[in-house]
Amino acid sequence: MGTKVKYIHNCETGETIVREMTEAEIDQEKASVAAYAPVIAAEEAKAAAREAARAKLETLGLTTDDLKALGL
Repeated sequence: MGTKVKYIHNCETGETIVREMTEAEIDQEKASVAAYAPVIAAEEAKAAAREAARAKLETLGLTTDDLKALGL
C-alpha cells in the first residue's frame, strides 16, 4: 500500500495542501472504517432481502408495474 495523503482545501484562498497523513490520522481512519462496517453489512443484508422478496413475487406472476405499486 502506498503512502496515505490528506488533502486540505482552503475555500477562501483556493489553496490546496497535500501532505502525508500522521500515524494518529491513519489510526483514526482505520477505527472509522471498522466502526462503519456493521452499518454496511446491515444495508447489504436489507438489499439482499429486498431482492429475494422481489424474486418471489415475480415467480408468482406479478409484473414490474405491480411491484412498483407495492413499493418494491
